Amino acid sequence: MDKTIAFLMAPEGVEQVELTEPWKAVKQAGGTPRLISTEQGQIQAFNHLDKGDTFAVDATVEDVSAADFDGLVLPGGVANPDFLRTDPQAVRFVRDFFDAGKPVAAICHAPWTLVEADVVRDRTLTSWPSLRTDVRNAGATWEDKEVVICDAGPNVLVTSRKPDDLKAFCQAAVDAFG
Repeated sequence: MDKTIAFLMAPEGVEQVELTEPWKAVKQAGGTPRLISTEQGQIQAFNHLDKGDTFAVDATVEDVSAADFDGLVLPGGVANPDFLRTDPQAVRFVRDFFDAGKPVAAICHAPWTLVEADVVRDRTLTSWPSLRTDVRNAGATWEDKEVVICDAGPNVLVTSRKPDDLKAFCQAAVDAFG
């Protein structure tokens, strides 16, 4: 896979394993992952509620566009997508992947950002269970499965519920990125 994949996250609050495992899967498949955030510098990852490692930001959403990438990964963590969905440039960046027909993979709480971008209507996806009502209210079908692959739209959308689903999520994401 000779593809460049954006990993979008807020300056803090991402669930570390939901960043590192898909990142590793993209690299092992021959892809180039790039960490995109709303601010320069580093992002602070978390292991549930405890601070984890920091990771260097490659570029900000101001400085890139969906055209620069072949796909998008949205890691979860509660605070991460909650922050991203309040940032208009981050929401636009996500929406642009759908408009361009490029694959997107989102895990855990990350579909909150998809709901805000208004890209889930008539799609089927999964998420952390507490997002079920938000997803349904946004016009999507929610399923309780470890991975849901939906191609009933302009792009392939891969979603998973939680860190326990990462093996299936990473494989489906890499397959979607091709």
